[in-house]
Amino acid sequence: MVKRHIGRQPSDFHFIGIGGIGMSALAQILLGQELQVSGSDLSDNSCTRRLRDMGARIDRGHDAKHLVGTPRVVYSTAIKSDNPELAAARDRGLTIWHRSDVLAHLANSQPCIGVAGTHGKTTTSSAMAYTLLDAGLDPTAIIGGEVDAWQGNARCGGGSHLVAEVDESDGSLVKLHPEIGVITNIELDHPDHFQSLEQVIDVFVQYARQSQLVVASLDCPIIAAHIPVDVGYSLDGHPEARIRAQNIRYLGDGTLADIWEGDRCLGALHLRLLGAHNLSNALAVVAVGRHLGLEFTAIAAGLATFGGARRRFERRGQVNGVTFVDDYAHHPTEIAATLKAAKLQQRRVVAVFQPHRYSRTASLFEEFAISLTPADVAILVPIYSAGESPTLGHEARTAEALAQRVRDMSVTGTHRVEAVRPSVYYEPELQHVSTRLAALLQEGDLVLFLGAGNLNQSIPAAIAAYRDLVEPLEVLAS
Repeated sequence: MVKRHIGRQPSDFHFIGIGGIGMSALAQILLGQELQVSGSDLSDNSCTRRLRDMGARIDRGHDAKHLVGTPRVVYSTAIKSDNPELAAARDRGLTIWHRSDVLAHLANSQPCIGVAGTHGKTTTSSAMAYTLLDAGLDPTAIIGGEVDAWQGNARCGGGSHLVAEVDESDGSLVKLHPEIGVITNIELDHPDHFQSLEQVIDVFVQYARQSQLVVASLDCPIIAAHIPVDVGYSLDGHPEARIRAQNIRYLGDGTLADIWEGDRCLGALHLRLLGAHNLSNALAVVAVGRHLGLEFTAIAAGLATFGGARRRFERRGQVNGVTFVDDYAHHPTEIAATLKAAKLQQRRVVAVFQPHRYSRTASLFEEFAISLTPADVAILVPIYSAGESPTLGHEARTAEALAQRVRDMSVTGTHRVEAVRPSVYYEPELQHVSTRLAALLQEGDLVLFLGAGNLNQSIPAAIAAYRDLVEPLEVLAS
């Protein structure tokens, strides 16, 4: 639905940095509730264009004059304290909400399925919303990624439930009290906020206590040891799991498994998504769907057609049999899972990796090196800072040093599960990735662009560079 632009009318909410994936989703839901929304951002993107079409007033840049009769100003952790709009809101005594406060307001005012966890939140929450929608429950959804099924990162549904991806990066998930709290796994992923894994566990324990029903993976040893789980799910046959997968077949074009609920086989599940991590995510959907009273056939039908969220093993193009894939993986566990899924296709795997944040790279340096060794070819580019500045202890743990560590591991065989010896390169200039990559590619390769930064912006240039290289050869061959 396209609304008329609100012009310079007062808005109910003003979002500073409205184009962000989390902020724009919340703004879309508020617009769907017939509220007036304004916002600002440094540049336009697909999210800001969508919001404008829905009626939001969005200004370019940040300036105090953008606050026109606005009672509530919303900001995210990415917004600095000296932002002129945030400073003006403080000076004027306006109500200031963190992004998580808006999410909590929405989630705590209706039956909410909150999907939390270190990895798999976006895929699980989008698969959850997609499956419930397919089954006729028409949920509202707030997702941390774009989903083709509803052409965006949010949808306003007419059903009673809200499916919300819940971020633990700043500890704000403790603001939610969901009807169903899903926890996919727990690891230390944000050393910029948490000093230890114990702090992360404490936050998830509180989230679980505030959930009426906890649905979680018992394959995660930290969950099994610390979280009181009401409905557990497992790929590994955990004895306390209510939902289990057996007779699992990981294929190059999807995943097959028999799904059990207690001592009863519910039936077969066929996923288009690859790998064990995505099957585990699907079990969370099965567990929630069954709790809501859905027949397994309806759940399986939805999951069978779910194609995933964008930037989650998203195929971006194919040239000369080479497939270019964009994936958000930015933690060693995610990288390892993505590479393992890619290997199912029985192709040479080329991984292009952009580390995300100095703090994460330094804290998990050895784990990152291990996670990249299954690739046949690895290309690393400089760290995407995400607003961080390198601090003491970060100087030696650069992307170039990480490339050398992967190279050393491939030579010595350290930690290698398979006899893979990746060729490892470091490319100091992001704009040169396309030409470096084109020279290395072979027909039939699978290229993975891995990272949560801006590496994926180089994918179109990489596709074009490789096409320019091979098309003259095809003409000569003909």
